[in-house]
Amino acid sequence: MPFSYNGLWKQLIDKNLTKEEMRKTLKFSPSKIAKMGKGENVSMDVIERVCSHFQCSIEEVVQYIQEGEDEHDERGNLEANSI
Repeated sequence: MPFSYNGLWKQLIDKNLTKEEMRKTLKFSPSKIAKMGKGENVSMDVIERVCSHFQCSIEEVVQYIQEGEDEHDERGNLEANSI
């Protein structure tokens, strides 16, 4: 799972939206949402549409997790390299 979409999920929570509502609004296939849910790669077009819709930066949506690293450091803080 090299990608973390926790920033996107936080955006949805902050805006009181479900993944399904976002999917329908942005006209994404269910498989795109499933890929993000599993931390898999999605196209830059998908990321651009999310950023445009939520008026946010890429770093606020997705982060790259290097192989062998956990999303959290030993203190429980989120540790990921921003894209």
